[in-house]
Amino acid sequence: MGIIIALIIALIIIVVVVNAIQQHKEKLEQEKRAKVAKQKAIIDETEELILSLANLPSNPILVEILNNRSLSAAKNMAQIMPENKAFAKRVQEMEARANASKGNNSAPVSEQNFTLPDNEQHLVGILQCIKKLRVTLKSEQTKGNLDAQTYTQEDHKLSAMQLKIGVESLQKRGNMAHQKEMLGSARQYFEKALQTISESAVQTDYCKAKREEIESALEEITSSLKNTNAKDAAKKAKAEEDDLDLLFQPKKKW
Repeated sequence: MGIIIALIIALIIIVVVVNAIQQHKEKLEQEKRAKVAKQKAIIDETEELILSLANLPSNPILVEILNNRSLSAAKNMAQIMPENKAFAKRVQEMEARANASKGNNSAPVSEQNFTLPDNEQHLVGILQCIKKLRVTLKSEQTKGNLDAQTYTQEDHKLSAMQLKIGVESLQKRGNMAHQKEMLGSARQYFEKALQTISESAVQTDYCKAKREEIESALEEITSSLKNTNAKDAAKKAKAEEDDLDLLFQPKKKW
């Protein structure tokens, strides 16, 4: 009887241990899948950014940085799950593409030659892309995947494009308001554009040229407002004079 009880207890212990081991394995698998999903999200986001580069000036360095980011994420996936042959194949594909981008020696197009689209929705999409790219570059620099000099150079380029979008959008709205003789609104747009230029950490030739353009427009608006106020004052004075003439003119006898 004692032997039977001992066997039952041993069996229970074995079942508990096996369940604990199984649960631990499942927990590890879940953690692996979560880590793999995180790396896949990085690759998906990076691929989307690479496609979005078609809307920006050509920049081989930025393409190379993004390809290396995807490659790093693919290697992490293969390291987390080495038994998965698909991940190993993905690494080979990413390596081939990264090596190809390193061989692209074409000169980047200056961000100053960046032409803004007329479509507002398209412009918003480009602005969002630039902001995501700047966050991505900062992340890669923080991880040690990007040296400080390259990060600074590329971030300045993106910052210049972001500045251009902001300034020219405000200038466009200011010009439209000016054409409609909405002088107060036009002045606000132009003043906001000047403020945006002044707050830029890097002052380029573009900033100087735009500041001169906008200051000239503001001077024109100020002159127009003075003329308008002068006309209004003259009109008011004439009206008051007419009222006095009417009040003191000789009364007619009937």
